[in-house]
Amino acid sequence: MTLPLPRDKHDTQHAQALIALPWDDIAPAMPQILEWVQDANWPVAAVLLPYLAGIGPRLAPDVKTVLAGNDEQWKYFILQGIVRHSPGLAAALNGELTRLALMPTPGEVEEGVVEVARAILGISKDF
Repeated sequence: MTLPLPRDKHDTQHAQALIALPWDDIAPAMPQILEWVQDANWPVAAVLLPYLAGIGPRLAPDVKTVLAGNDEQWKYFILQGIVRHSPGLAAALNGELTRLALMPTPGEVEEGVVEVARAILGISKDF
């Protein structure tokens, strides 16, 4: 089966078709799907983010890969657009969120990743 992955950041038609498929069909392509939310301003991200937040803890392995990478802006959008809206996923990512909140890299501080991680964990800004 060929998945209807978006062809560009404006391809909301393919994004809509993609989110209509069952989890088992799209799970193997999740790394590629997450690439379409690297910028929350892209039209495809507006379609995909709410759907991805609804997947919950099953998304944790793929999100952990993003959070372990060096793209701080992508981390921010993943946390803000997906993890913040999924308590089950946030629980599954507790270790990663704690690291981001308490031991962020300079880039994670600069991109606001630390604030979002702290908000998800319920840690005050004055910590």
